[in-house]
Amino acid sequence: MKEQLIPLAAKAGADYCEIRLEDSWQTSLAYQGPDLENVQESHIYGGNVRALVNGCWGFVTFNNLDQIEARVREAVANARAASKLASDRSILAQVKPTQSEVKLDLKLDPRKVPLKEKIDLFGAYNQRMLAAKGVTSTNLRYFDKFSRTRFASSEGAWLDREEMDMGMGGSAIARQGEVTGRASASEGSRTDFSVFRNLNARFDDAARTAVESMNAPVVKGGAYTVICDPHLAGVFVHEAFGHLSEGDNVADDARMQEVLKLGRRFGENYLNIWDTGQDKGLRGYLAFDDEGVPTEKTMLIENGVLVGRLHSRETAGRMKERPTGNARAISYRFPPIPRMRNTCIGNGPHGKLEDLLRDVKLGVYALDAYGGQTNGELFTFTAGQAFMIRDGKLAERVRDVTLSGNVFDTLRNITGIAGDYHVQDGAGGCGKGGQMPLPVSHGSPHIRIKDVVIGGQ
Repeated sequence: MKEQLIPLAAKAGADYCEIRLEDSWQTSLAYQGPDLENVQESHIYGGNVRALVNGCWGFVTFNNLDQIEARVREAVANARAASKLASDRSILAQVKPTQSEVKLDLKLDPRKVPLKEKIDLFGAYNQRMLAAKGVTSTNLRYFDKFSRTRFASSEGAWLDREEMDMGMGGSAIARQGEVTGRASASEGSRTDFSVFRNLNARFDDAARTAVESMNAPVVKGGAYTVICDPHLAGVFVHEAFGHLSEGDNVADDARMQEVLKLGRRFGENYLNIWDTGQDKGLRGYLAFDDEGVPTEKTMLIENGVLVGRLHSRETAGRMKERPTGNARAISYRFPPIPRMRNTCIGNGPHGKLEDLLRDVKLGVYALDAYGGQTNGELFTFTAGQAFMIRDGKLAERVRDVTLSGNVFDTLRNITGIAGDYHVQDGAGGCGKGGQMPLPVSHGSPHIRIKDVVIGGQ
């Protein structure tokens, strides 16, 4: 295959050409209430050609290997046609072509776990939540996916890459009239199915939390000091700051280029934020991106100062910066675009949760995340659960806690970062440009933020 694809890309008649083949198998389960709603096993095979001519792209997909040569010609023709009309031209940053094979290194391969054992395991978790007093419904989903991707470029790059991805998420729902409480448990991995075993306590806690949240009072709206747990802080750094750091969101926006000027201070000296593809076992791990660029740990904010962003070869070329191994595509049906991997806030000097609580007279402790939305630098997130903080101690549980603000103001308002860094992988993923769910991770310690606007009564 290597001997066929590299010469084919090199002789395409383009300034640059790449061919990507994908072969993947997926197993998935879905429970809705007491019912096993779906059991699915699927196989996907296909490929694409991406060609660059005079700064313009042509992109073609196919499902038959016999079509490769014709699809290469088609992609080049499309790029050449586009170049006659385009006013905006792409530039690729130079990289050293890599030739490498990436084999699986698994602790427990999910393909070796019988389907019946998976159904029994996840069905038992679902049943535990349903059996809890006050829980009225549940949902639970699990998947595992093995992929083999082969990549060749006209520059001589060659990758033969194997990847495993697996995730599970289950929610307990308690409902009384128009009031709903919800809580969840999730887990994910690149390497080890055994992370899904022995989770009874976490599902019991989800059921109990759902019922308690339903019965909790609504938080009183206002501006509070908020302490975010590692999961919610990780969601914040991914959604509110990570997406703004992706090269295409900066290269295409003159205002954001000024706002996100390298060297600008965004927080205290103890604020460090990075994105990495090198954390083995996490769902955000990958050895190479989908342009064949080795991944790395890319610092975004170091000691409070903006020092980097996340690039594909194209966005790096346009901004005269270097590629960072962040070009990713969810499948062969899409071209790669700048995407995150594992986006993190680093440990700080402020001890544990108890140390962050001590100086808070009135505040909110917000945990987990039930979605949200961003609009440029503005964000709104809903906490999965929350407690009031009174006189330095956790107090009563509250519900309907939404956090909103400006990401840059929020980074400057971080007044404490603990040293208890934690990553929680799950079954979800990142969405962008119609490509979802892309496997990513996020990590953080507890963080304390002043003057956060909380929606409520």
